[in-house]
Amino acid sequence: MIEFLLNRKKISTNVKSGENLLQFIREHEHLKGTKIGCREGDCGACTVLVGTLQNGKVDYKSVTSCLSSLAAVHGKHVVTVEGLNIENQLNKAQQAMHEHAATQCGFCTPGFVVSMTGTVLDSSSKHATTIDALSGNICRCTGYKSIEKAANQFDSEIGEAEHNLDWFIQHGFVPEYFSTVPKILEDMQTIVPYANNRAVAGGTDVYVREAGDLADLTINYLQVNNKIEITAEKIILGGGVTVTQLWDSPEMNKIFPKLRQHLQLISSKQIRNMATIAGNFVNASPIGDLSVFFLALNAELCLKSEANTERRLALRNFFLDYKKLDLQKNERIESIEFSIPSGAFFFNFEKVSKRQYLDIASVNSAMSFTIEKNIIKEAHVSLGGVAAVPKYLTKTSAFLVGKLADETTIAAATEIAQSEISPIDDLRGSQAYKRALASQLLLQHILVFKGEKF
Repeated sequence: MIEFLLNRKKISTNVKSGENLLQFIREHEHLKGTKIGCREGDCGACTVLVGTLQNGKVDYKSVTSCLSSLAAVHGKHVVTVEGLNIENQLNKAQQAMHEHAATQCGFCTPGFVVSMTGTVLDSSSKHATTIDALSGNICRCTGYKSIEKAANQFDSEIGEAEHNLDWFIQHGFVPEYFSTVPKILEDMQTIVPYANNRAVAGGTDVYVREAGDLADLTINYLQVNNKIEITAEKIILGGGVTVTQLWDSPEMNKIFPKLRQHLQLISSKQIRNMATIAGNFVNASPIGDLSVFFLALNAELCLKSEANTERRLALRNFFLDYKKLDLQKNERIESIEFSIPSGAFFFNFEKVSKRQYLDIASVNSAMSFTIEKNIIKEAHVSLGGVAAVPKYLTKTSAFLVGKLADETTIAAATEIAQSEISPIDDLRGSQAYKRALASQLLLQHILVFKGEKF
């Protein structure tokens, strides 16, 4: 049985745990404020908040319910736009949208209100503005300037001070019942979810392709390793670690000072809250952003079988051909490991797409190297969108070692890179265009490097 709190109502259901959360909200509970839009996580019309109990407090993340399962919300608090209503008054997000005429047909408005409210309940939102929280919400008829003004007003209402839940309740951001949620969820934590069935992590890809099939399955969400471990030499990321967890990780941000800038290029806030590292890898897209990112870190996978046997494999050897992986039927990605860099370390990630945010890449690329007296000691270069798989450039990486970190070296390395890639003509660009982008992105890496101090 799946149990969770939906707004103010405790849900206990025997509906298959693979059922789509959006479908359950609308058809079983008849809450129509959560809209059916793209069913691919792009429009944000189905945005809800999912609260997880952590150390006596509930931390909320915005998610697209069209790509989420009932298994994913077991023991949690799901908040739809109806659950944000305050008796006899508008909450702060609703009021800001109203005052700036930021709604027209109203179809997308609930998603915007939920995402805006999420900024005061999400522990990671202290690193972003309300506008950032709306990156996954699309409006088809109202001028975005009015929505931007509403978001800015919402930010001004919050101010810069650190506030707790009681403050947000007192000042009309969320209803009073939110104060009772931690105790309710605490009482739910003793219930054991389904086990030993198909495991689905974020679901941001598989629910686009298989939502109907998954609805008939009993799936397990909670057994995916989502821990970040630090040793003296390595960072070990569980396969279930989300992009948002990377965003929040102090260790990752210390190693990669521009991490949040890079991760902002990956999907939207709602999807980053759900999407996992392992999910990005096993999706096997030639333009997988995280695949390209971690290839440039020379990452290694720990693959675990159902019998708990482990196998280690370099990420660069994981991708065999288009959508083909070195992954046995009974295996899953337990963790991803990479060495903690020592000395002067440089890393950069670049992505070219039709839109800056919430879009897939035409070509993406990452580069890392350690340097001593402007000489490259170790280098790893990757490109996406230029082959049947996310491409680790073996020859190019080897060529860079021992060379000066300058434009002349990159120009020579670019010629080698061109011999390692084999782009095709498709909807994201011609072969010639992608080859040109690949060369420009490699040059961009070294220009970014020269703009930094070592």
